[in-house]
Amino acid sequence: MQLTQFPIPFVKMSGTGNDFIIIDHRKPLIPVEAMPEFASLVCRRKFSAGADGLIFIEDADQADFKWRFFNADGSLAEMCGNGARCAARFAYMHGIAPARMRFETLAGIIEAQVSDIEVSVKMTEPVDVQMHREIMVDDKPVLLHSVDTGVPHAVVFVDDIEQTDVCALGSRIRHHEAFMPAGTNVNFVQKLDGAFKVRTYERGVEDETLACGTGATACALIAALLDQTASPVEIITSGGDRLAIIFDVQDGMSADNVFLKGPAHVVYKGELNAEALL
Repeated sequence: MQLTQFPIPFVKMSGTGNDFIIIDHRKPLIPVEAMPEFASLVCRRKFSAGADGLIFIEDADQADFKWRFFNADGSLAEMCGNGARCAARFAYMHGIAPARMRFETLAGIIEAQVSDIEVSVKMTEPVDVQMHREIMVDDKPVLLHSVDTGVPHAVVFVDDIEQTDVCALGSRIRHHEAFMPAGTNVNFVQKLDGAFKVRTYERGVEDETLACGTGATACALIAALLDQTASPVEIITSGGDRLAIIFDVQDGMSADNVFLKGPAHVVYKGELNAEALL
């Protein structure tokens, strides 16, 4: 890839272990058609900056700003809960938006509030709730539930989450014909005393990530619909951090007024040079 505008300033941020490269793109630096390849190259670990995703912050007409969010493989994503929290703090820190803000995503307008390192985002209304689904994986039945919390998620409850082969089973479910053609993110969840431990295989990253905001939200909502818990729900991520999910259950079938709350940390600021794309 040949780009002429180097170096490119960026900020590396982490939302409970979900890490992102964020670029202020209000003055365009990367052609839109080059963004997928650029994201996939820059998100490579060891060879480049490395991240679960890349976020471009751009001007918007109907909100404080808009984003273009790319997964690590260069695919464009509709929504990312932890990415949204990091983007909100980035925008507030750089004077792009006030502490209470609205920004555009492919999943719709997202509302967020920043309070120091804590960021709360109002998630899109969950849709396509499907409970008690059974699919066959390697000739064995797997019971799961699914919901779209901005992006599609499958939720599988397990007895021992530490012994669950998240990558192997997650990959098979992610690519299962039941979720084609788009595929799905896959969450494995275990109920603990007063909280739920979640491990997620993320579509687009194609690996287990240390956290997933939309996945944590999906698990909390499904657990509530199964009468295992009530709002607010505490989710413990793979990285050991904690997220709070607040919501209202509607008729025992779905939920609204869904909020995701947790820390968004600035890891470092830097500049991408041309060699980051080699």
